[in-house]
Amino acid sequence: MYTFSSKLKTFSFALMIVGLLGVAYGFLSTPNSVEDVKVMLQESHDSHGEVATSHDNVNHGESHETAHSDDTHAEHAFHYLKNKPWSALYVALFFFFMISLATLAFYAIQHASQAGWPVVLFRVMEGITAYLPVGAVLLFVFFVLSSLHMNHLFTWMDADVVAHDELIQNKSGYLNVPFFLLRAAIYIIGWVVYRQYARKLTLAQDKANDNSNYTKLFKSSAAFLVFFLVSESMMSWDWIMSLDPHWFSTLFGWYVFASMIVSAVTTIALISIYLKGKGYLEFVNNSHLHDLAKFMFGFSIFWTYLWFSQFMLIWYANIPEEVTYFASRFSEYKIPFLGMLVLNFAFPLLVLMNSDFKRVNWFIVCTGIIILIGHYVDIFVMIMPATVGDQWFFGISEISSVLLVLGLFIYVVFTALTKAPLLAKGNPFIKESEHFHY
Repeated sequence: MYTFSSKLKTFSFALMIVGLLGVAYGFLSTPNSVEDVKVMLQESHDSHGEVATSHDNVNHGESHETAHSDDTHAEHAFHYLKNKPWSALYVALFFFFMISLATLAFYAIQHASQAGWPVVLFRVMEGITAYLPVGAVLLFVFFVLSSLHMNHLFTWMDADVVAHDELIQNKSGYLNVPFFLLRAAIYIIGWVVYRQYARKLTLAQDKANDNSNYTKLFKSSAAFLVFFLVSESMMSWDWIMSLDPHWFSTLFGWYVFASMIVSAVTTIALISIYLKGKGYLEFVNNSHLHDLAKFMFGFSIFWTYLWFSQFMLIWYANIPEEVTYFASRFSEYKIPFLGMLVLNFAFPLLVLMNSDFKRVNWFIVCTGIIILIGHYVDIFVMIMPATVGDQWFFGISEISSVLLVLGLFIYVVFTALTKAPLLAKGNPFIKESEHFHY
């Protein structure tokens, strides 16, 4: 049995405390009025040497237009800055939730395909999916707070915006608060029910004299994957794409899934290596880690294919309603938007192509951390342009949100690992997995 070390537990609590303090500071430090924003913008201009110009040679009409433009800009900046701590928290909540959800999908795929090699890793996957109910509740609470206008991330939830926007009005049959929350509840219930049911069956299989529990899990996993493919796509539309209600992409569900699955496999590899380094998982060998690294490599290529497909088709067609999504990211988020290509494609491609490197633990860890950072940036670029516009930067809110949710993630996952033996002994393919080698 695994024992949650006091050092790691203390570390997780420290992350949560520091993160919580930073998140609180982020909310408290937002401007209180448009006038505060005007002062901030003026100070920013002055610090760059952009001193206000004399109005001696400017006529009254031009002065009035300039003042009106400044007021509009300040008002937009005020709303963006108020959204910023909420957006940073949302990115972190979604990022760690998607790791848990995609791990559940990967776990279901192994059962539905009756794969033998990953059986010794099943308990690690179950530990990661233990965060799913916790993360789901946090996200649902976030959506409820959004619907109560505690933030303005989802513009279609604002009746005043909808009243003056014909396009959103045409989507109101789908984009309305009750239906949005109902769909979220259905997704979450479906995912959590399968997770709990699968966990129950695998634990029961350890003590069973036949394979009846395994057979039930095989059938339920196949059914779950059908539900997952539909619900994951709709979740992507609801929880991320609707932040830009004027824009849509038929590839978006797959694109989000690609980011999810590579992050999940990377997390499985990192936790497995950590446990093995602490003297656990002695039955996990270099061939298992090599396979995980191959999935990290393969899914990184898959993510890049979808990124390029979505970007190239929209850029080439040059339809205004579609191009606006990438125009804002190119003009205001160019460094993270293009930088994540290096982190999520170029780096994994260059370092994981060599088969020998896939068997070196410290190499997988270093590569995995960079991949996870890259996909956090990916989610950041999906969410921030619609919610904070040009008022973005990686500051206390962003870092603290990650620390807070990371601490919670570590605590929940490693606590779950202590609840059952780290080897699923009752699985009929256990011997094949223990002796897996090539």
